Amino acid sequence: MATSPDRPTGEPRDLMAPLMDLALSHLFSAALRTAAHHRLADHLAGGPRTAEQLAATTGTHAPHLRRVLRYLATRGIFREDAAGAYHLTPAAQPLRTDVPDSLHAAVLMTTDELFLRASAAMPEAVEHGGASFERIFGAPLFAHLMSDPADRRLFDDGMSSLSAPVDEAVAAAYPFPATGTVVDIGGGRGGLLRAALSRYPQLTGVLFDQGPPLTHHLLGGDELKGRWRTQEGDFFASVPEGGDLYVLKHVLHNWADEPCRRILRSCHRAMTAGSRLLVIESVLPPGNAPHFGKTMDVAMMALLDGRERTAQEFATLLSAGGFRLTRVLPTSAFPSIVEAVAE
Repeated sequence: MATSPDRPTGEPRDLMAPLMDLALSHLFSAALRTAAHHRLADHLAGGPRTAEQLAATTGTHAPHLRRVLRYLATRGIFREDAAGAYHLTPAAQPLRTDVPDSLHAAVLMTTDELFLRASAAMPEAVEHGGASFERIFGAPLFAHLMSDPADRRLFDDGMSSLSAPVDEAVAAAYPFPATGTVVDIGGGRGGLLRAALSRYPQLTGVLFDQGPPLTHHLLGGDELKGRWRTQEGDFFASVPEGGDLYVLKHVLHNWADEPCRRILRSCHRAMTAGSRLLVIESVLPPGNAPHFGKTMDVAMMALLDGRERTAQEFATLLSAGGFRLTRVLPTSAFPSIVEAVAE
């Protein structure tokens, strides 16, 4: 039999399946969303169950549910045994709603139409520049969220879920001052501030953000009583003065360089010479190796006119805002801690 000129003898024949599996990976996201929506991980927490048993509990269609479970099991999300029962795997544990660092809300956010439509329009973003989201929804992401309470709650819940493991990792990795005031700029619901104040009982904090996330802050309870306050505002205009340490966690990656310089200048005006700033972001490594920051970088291109950055790009950006990068500390989570000092 003649050998095809584009398939030399000895070359693996199945070149189609790997590429098409990647092309159809949006189906995996849909299956993962199905599992989160019907809280399948919660139902499997007590032990293995068949698709029929799960369907009876969740009010779903058993044959379709089994097909979704079988697909998820190919990626390690659940495991089917010889008897046809499905087990909870370590990879599926964060889908539970009742565990510390649950990613249930984050999965619902990142698989929502809000994100998927923006991602599907990536070819137009590459062609024209700017964010896909604004072209589709008629407004930038954050403006849209301010006008849509349901989407805002979805976003805030998802970001809080996604941030929880990062907050503990940062608080464990960085030597926060034993006393003084930490100002968390654009800090959302305050998960990082809570983690830092919990580890350093003499430390106080200010949570600075827009109104909606502050309404659902995480700083309540007797443990932190009297050691924090919230302040609503716009970090492009000004930030609270008088802090000893300022923090920007997952803020700068939302913006292009010029808006970032405005944010940094706002921080610089509020700080004294020698004060420290922590930028909590993915720091992109060189080369072709996978890194979650490279995934996030493409997400920023779809959702916002933002980006992830390399260490050198951070150094240049910080210098333009009046700061000097002093060190980059890794954490046990995906972002790093970029430390800078005000000059």
